[in-house]
Order: sequence, then structure tokens, then C-alpha cells
Amino acid sequence: QVQLVESGGGLVQAGGSLRLSCAASDRTFRPYGMGWFRQGPGKEREFVAAISWSGSITNYADSVKGRFTISRDNAKNTVYLQMNRLKPEDTAVYYCAVSSHWAATHVPQRYDYWGQGTQVTVSS
Repeated sequence: QVQLVESGGGLVQAGGSLRLSCAASDRTFRPYGMGWFRQGPGKEREFVAAISWSGSITNYADSVKGRFTISRDNAKNTVYLQMNRLKPEDTAVYYCAVSSHWAATHVPQRYDYWGQGTQVTVSS
């Protein structure tokens, strides 16, 4: 069982930045892809961004393109989400996930392990 530990959430004003991190507990585990999803108040979980193991393939939701950047450090088995120009509508619990078979998919059912989530709150 792979555990994912997220960090970096918090409260920020609109226009500000945050960087989320997600580390996999088992460094021998080599996920094919890693991704970020979020769930806002009263909303369903939605895809944010994903990246392949090599980092050569990235995938972003239209709502975050140009503002968020996903990256990974394979030596640390960690994925990052740099969030810039944050908006109040970005307020959500952010979850990281890893997939054993899919490179950078937006489909949540294709992910095998999920983190507990980290709260991001953007004030207006």
C-alpha cells in the first residue's frame, strides 16, 4: 500500500501563490503518472493537472492553464503543483493521486492511490 502525503495548503489572498507537494511513502514505487484533483464546497471532485513519470507529458484543466504548473522529482517520488494568480474559485481540498498504468490522465478512476487532501482557501 502506497501512502501519499500532501503539504503546502493554506490561506492566501486572490492573486497570490501556493506550492503543493505530494510525496509517496514507498520510494521503490514507480507510478506511471501522478495527478492533482480538487473538490470545492458543494462540488464534485474535478481534475486539475497530471504528469507522466518522465515529465514529458503534462495535462491541465482549462480552468488552470497558464496559472498552475505541475512538476515532479523522481528521486524524491514527489509531485508538485505550483499555483499562481489564485482566484477565490480555486478554493478547494486538493488531492494528489498516482496511477500505475496511465501517464497523465484526467480520469479519476484510473488512479490507484490517493492522498488525504490539503485545504486551499483563496480570499477575495
